[in-house]
Amino acid sequence: MTDSPLQVLTLPTAPYPDQRPGTSGLRKKVGRLVIGQNGIMSTPAVSCVIRKMKAISGIILTASHNPGGPDGDFGIKFNTAKGGPAPQAVTNKIFQMSRTIEEYAICPDLRVDLGTTGKQTFDLENKFKPFTVEIVDPVESYANSLRNIFDFAFLKELLSGDNHIQICLDAMHGVVGPYVKKILCEELGSPANSAINCEPLENFGGHHPDPNLTNAADLVETMRNGQYDFGAAFDGDGDRNMILGKHGFFVNPSDSVAVIAANIFCIPYFQHAGVRGFARSMPTSAALDMVAKVTKIQLYETPTGWKFFGSLMDAGRLSLCGEESFGTGSDHIREKDGLWAVLAWLSILATRRQSVEDIMTEHWRTYGRNYYTRFDYEEVDLDAAVEMMLDLELMISDKAFIKQVFTVGEKKYQVETADNFEYSDPVDGTISRNQGLRIIFKGGSRIIFRLGGTGSFGVTVHLYIDSYEKDINKIFQDPQVALAELVAIALQLSHIHERTGRSGPTVIT
Repeated sequence: MTDSPLQVLTLPTAPYPDQRPGTSGLRKKVGRLVIGQNGIMSTPAVSCVIRKMKAISGIILTASHNPGGPDGDFGIKFNTAKGGPAPQAVTNKIFQMSRTIEEYAICPDLRVDLGTTGKQTFDLENKFKPFTVEIVDPVESYANSLRNIFDFAFLKELLSGDNHIQICLDAMHGVVGPYVKKILCEELGSPANSAINCEPLENFGGHHPDPNLTNAADLVETMRNGQYDFGAAFDGDGDRNMILGKHGFFVNPSDSVAVIAANIFCIPYFQHAGVRGFARSMPTSAALDMVAKVTKIQLYETPTGWKFFGSLMDAGRLSLCGEESFGTGSDHIREKDGLWAVLAWLSILATRRQSVEDIMTEHWRTYGRNYYTRFDYEEVDLDAAVEMMLDLELMISDKAFIKQVFTVGEKKYQVETADNFEYSDPVDGTISRNQGLRIIFKGGSRIIFRLGGTGSFGVTVHLYIDSYEKDINKIFQDPQVALAELVAIALQLSHIHERTGRSGPTVIT
């Protein structure tokens, strides 16, 4: 407690005309703050702590999976009392307030020791006193939740027992580094050198902390020599993950959630809690649908955005979900969770005692394979991208487009249906429109176009290709080869290269 009240200044300001948020924001009078030690806390851990402490909300300052630092990205994410991203009603309210705000209060002399855990109390002037800041261990609460989900003794045997496997986990200099070292190395016994790039850096070491084959190329190369049986990479704030097997065998994120679903009872949490439902975002491949069909578990197809999953979880309808953008999670929190996904995979490996590649191969033999790829055209001119999407929507909405046949080489694809995806939330009836253009062919193949805006400049055009193959003699092709015809059709329909001035995508997943 300070000896005398700290001065609080009320400063005039003006409305902000350009502050429409994507997923966050609300203003509240705050008498207590909970902050991770040294200001470091992963997004999944924030969700966990919000729920555990019954906080009214949480604010995350992050570049997420984008480059950070003085010349990189910076963002503000707002999570509600349930621990998940703010729904649209909240973000709309923030936008309205940003257009009418006239003043704000600030205490310039308040100094908090972020390095020491415990409570610090400050006596402020006027209506703001008292003000308490609690610094918490950023790992412990989250780690304890994982102990209640997974069998740590079983996992420790896998990672440090007589016949243990070798793993390599790349934190990409994001905030998940301390979690990996504490949980995987110190507690589960994996050697210290199995965790790399674990020091959180404000600019992520100058790298792009997005766990895909392009940005985590160093890990892919490390895995190729065959020393490690299992590999994973995480993004800047710890909610995304990429799974690799021996010799760099890549597990597509859409396949990853499907494999976890097919082996869900390898995780003790679900043995006790049961499984209420599965969900995937619309652009994610239909691999999860195949598992849901066989297991007779309800499947939900939602727009992109974790808040849609959160609504289903809060209503007790959803247990496991995933997005093709390397996000996987369950109802233990209300965010996607990279470390949870890794422990889920390790639980499957510990139970089945097979390699990642063998597990994936057996899965395809059982359920069929959804060949899948995503082309990202980043920082595209907004006007060019919007004009392309409008022209595409006009084309696919023409009745003559349905039943149209496209021939590429010896293959023919007939359009079965096409639309601009619309979602009606089964919990509250909220309707979300204009969520992406879908062209669905007979047999289940899909071409999807969607605009994304998680970067700081321009817009990203996402092109998704999904093709189902149940012939076991055709499930071992290279995805880019298997999907070449559909890619050609997508490029022909959109003229994306001509319209954007690009010769190809920025990233292929």
